[in-house]
Amino acid sequence: MSERETKIARMRELGAQLLAASKAYYQEDREIMSNLEYDKLYDELVGLEQETGMVLSGSPTVTVGYEAVDELPKERHETPMLSLDKTKDVGTLADFAGEHEVLLSWKLDGLTVVLTYENGALFKAVTRGNGEVGEVITNNARVFRNVPLKIPHKGTTVLRGEAVIRYSDFERINREIDDEAARYKNPRNLCSGSVRQLNNEITAQRCVYFYAFALVRADGVDFENSRERQFLWMKEQGFDVVEYKKVTGSQVPDAVRAFSEAIAQNDFPSDGLVSVYEDIAYGQSLGRTAKFPRDSYAFKWQDEQRETKLVEIEWSPSRTGLINPVAVFEPVELEGTTVSRASVHNVSILKALRLGIGDEITVYKANMIIPQIAENLTGSGNAPIPERCPVCGGPTRIEDTGGVESLYCTNPDCQAKKIKAFTLFVSRDAMNIDGLSEMTLEKLIGKGFIHEYADLFHLDRHRDEIVEMEGFGEKSYENLIGSAEKARRTTLARVIYSLGIPNIGLANAKLLCREYQDDLDRLRGATAEELSEIPGIGGVIGAAVVEYFRDAEHNRWLDDLLDELSLYREETDESAQTLAGKVFVITGSLMHFPNRNALKDLIESKGGKVTGSVTSKTSFLINNDVHSASSKNKKAKELGVEIISEQDFLDRYTQNEEEKIS
Repeated sequence: MSERETKIARMRELGAQLLAASKAYYQEDREIMSNLEYDKLYDELVGLEQETGMVLSGSPTVTVGYEAVDELPKERHETPMLSLDKTKDVGTLADFAGEHEVLLSWKLDGLTVVLTYENGALFKAVTRGNGEVGEVITNNARVFRNVPLKIPHKGTTVLRGEAVIRYSDFERINREIDDEAARYKNPRNLCSGSVRQLNNEITAQRCVYFYAFALVRADGVDFENSRERQFLWMKEQGFDVVEYKKVTGSQVPDAVRAFSEAIAQNDFPSDGLVSVYEDIAYGQSLGRTAKFPRDSYAFKWQDEQRETKLVEIEWSPSRTGLINPVAVFEPVELEGTTVSRASVHNVSILKALRLGIGDEITVYKANMIIPQIAENLTGSGNAPIPERCPVCGGPTRIEDTGGVESLYCTNPDCQAKKIKAFTLFVSRDAMNIDGLSEMTLEKLIGKGFIHEYADLFHLDRHRDEIVEMEGFGEKSYENLIGSAEKARRTTLARVIYSLGIPNIGLANAKLLCREYQDDLDRLRGATAEELSEIPGIGGVIGAAVVEYFRDAEHNRWLDDLLDELSLYREETDESAQTLAGKVFVITGSLMHFPNRNALKDLIESKGGKVTGSVTSKTSFLINNDVHSASSKNKKAKELGVEIISEQDFLDRYTQNEEEKIS
C-alpha cells in the first residue's frame, strides 16, 4: 500500500470513529471518547484532508444535509453512453483482446451514474437514463457511502461508475420489512429505486456504494495513452475503482476463471465482466457501430444449467397471510454447490412456467448466486394451487395486485400467521420479552398455550408443561416469566408497533402516539384522511391503520392486552413545549449541530414538527444561506414562509419564553 493509500485508509478509519462518537453523544446520551480525544482525532482528520486534498463521503468535517425535491430534472449527457456488445463465449472475449492488452473488470449489476467535479468539488451526478438523457441525482450521490465530496484535482473531472447495494445490506434491509410480499426481489432493483429517491435521507439509509469504471475527462492530466493509468489516477483521487486484471487474449481464459471463482465470496452483485483496450488511442481509432463502441466488450456469465425433475411445490405461509410457492426438485450440482429448491415468488410466475409435478425443468443460479428455474421442458401445468392453507387448513384466495397474482390464507387464526405475528410482538423494539424464539413460540402455540397476545402474560398457568419442554427447564422458565413481568410496563408506541400493522415501524408508532398525545381512543377513531395529513405517515400507512382498527378481533386482542399492561408516557416537560404548533423545514449545511437529525430532535423535544417539503403549513424554513436561490427558498418566498438561519433559530430559542419563535 502506497503512502497516499495509507493516508486515505486512515481517513476512513478516523471518519468512522468520529461519527460513532458523535452518534453516541448526541443521539444516545453516552460518551465513548473524551472531548480531548475527539478533538485530537478530528484535527488529525482535518490535517489529512488538507494533505491529500480530498474529503471522503460522510466525513465529520462536512455536513451533507438531507433534502427532498419535487422531481428529478433531466439532463443530456456530454457524450452518449452506449451499450456494450456482449458474449457468453470465453473464446470470443479472448479473440477481442488478441495480442493487445486489455483491462478485464467486474460488470457490476446496479445503476450507472456519471459524476462531474468542478474545482475539486462534486458538482453534478446524473444517471445513465436512456444513454442520451439521464436524471440529475446530485443530492443523492452526496450521501453514497464512498463518493468523495472533494478531490485534489481542480480541473473539470467527469467519470462513470456503478452504484450498487451490497448483498449484506440488501439482506439487512429485507429483514427489517415484516411483510414478505413487500420485500425487495434483488439488490439491483433496490439500488435503482434508492439512487432515484426524491428524498436523499432514504438514499442514505440504503447504503449505496459507487465503483468507478471509466474516466471520461480530466482536464490537464496526461495519462500517457494508458487506461490503467486512468484507473490508478481515479484511485488516487479517492474513488473506489472496480477490480481489474490486465491481460492479453491468451490470458483471458485463466482470468475469467479467477473472476468466476471469486463470485461466491463477493458482497456485491455482478452479472459478468467488461474488457476494454489498455491502449486508449487504439481503442478510439476503432470507432463505433450504430449501437456499440468498438473499444469495449461485455462478457455475460454462461449460466450453468442442469436438468432435473420437479418433485413438489411447497407453499410457505407468512404472518401477513401471503403463501409463497417454492419449487422442490431432485438435487443437482450448480456452481459448486448442491441445490434442490428455488423460489417461484408468486402464482403468476407459477402459471407462466406451466409447472407440474414430475415435469422436467432446467435450473440455474442467477448471477451465479440465486437458484432459479430457467425453463420447463414438460409444461404440464398440473401443479395444484391449494384451496386450503397448508398450515391451518383455512380457505385461500388468489389476489391480483398490479397484474401479479399471489395466494393468501384468509383464516385470521392461522397458526403460521400467529407464529410470525408473535415473533414480532416479543421482539426487542416491541414488547421485548426474552426467551421466546420463533421455535419456542411455535411449540407454545402448537400446544394451545397461546391464542392471543394477552396469553403471553399468563404462561404461569402452564408451568409444569413448559418446564418439561425440550430445551427448557426450571431456570429457563423462571427467566421467561421474569421477562414477561418486566415487559408489562411499557409505552403505547411499543404496543402499537408490536401489533404488526403493515408499514408501521417503531418510528412511525412513536410519531402516531405523539400526534395523538398517547390517546389510543383518538388514534383508533382517526380517519384515513386525518392520518394521511400527519407528516411522515401519508395515505398508504393511514389506510393500513384504519383497516387494522376496523377489525373487531384486532380490537378485542388489544383490549385484552391492555388489561395486562401498565402504560407510561415518556417524560415531557409541557412547559418546555415552546414550539408546539410550529412546522419547520431544514435545508443546507449546519454549523451548530452535528447533523439535521440533532436539530430535528431539539425541535421535536419542544413540541415542534420537522417535515421535508415547504408547504403552506410550514412555519419556518431554516437555511444558513438565507439568500440562496435554492428551490426550497424560492418556494418559501412564494408562500410567504419566513426563512431563518440556524443562528436566528438559536437566538430566538435561547431568549425569554415569550420571545421564542413567536
